[in-house]
Amino acid sequence: MKLDISDLLKKQTANKKVHLELDKASFFDGREQINFLQPIKFDGILVKVGDIITLTGTVDTVLELSCSRCLEKFDYAVDLDIEEKLTTNDGANKDDDVIFIDSDTIDITEIIENNIIVTLPIKRLCREDCKGLCQQCGINLNLSACNCTKDVIDPRLAKLKDMFLTD
Repeated sequence: MKLDISDLLKKQTANKKVHLELDKASFFDGREQINFLQPIKFDGILVKVGDIITLTGTVDTVLELSCSRCLEKFDYAVDLDIEEKLTTNDGANKDDDVIFIDSDTIDITEIIENNIIVTLPIKRLCREDCKGLCQQCGINLNLSACNCTKDVIDPRLAKLKDMFLTD
């Protein structure tokens, strides 16, 4: 969603409140397609001081993620604070985390998605004690137990097993 900031750019010091509800189906985080289960709610404020516009606000939504162990889908609530600095000054300090804008609009959706991606856990688990999938038959061990034999021994190391047997 494009947000018009032309009124802020004309003034030296100004602020603008932003209340948005974005109804987006999904986005790609770099490794998988993530679905939104609820609309994205954003409440924030744009404050301009000099040539820097600061976007501050909160994002609330629910995502549908895939568990890293069992591959089942689960709900993941997102409640995060956002603070981004934007500028139209091309000579701004490149070391700062400042987003350069070259028009009278900013893409608020892209900013929200990038902040969500940064806060997503690396190891996405449906629950802390998720047992995952059986490595042999692929059954979900959270739902039922499998009948696979657990003592599969590499044939190259089979003789080592005999060394530890006691008579």
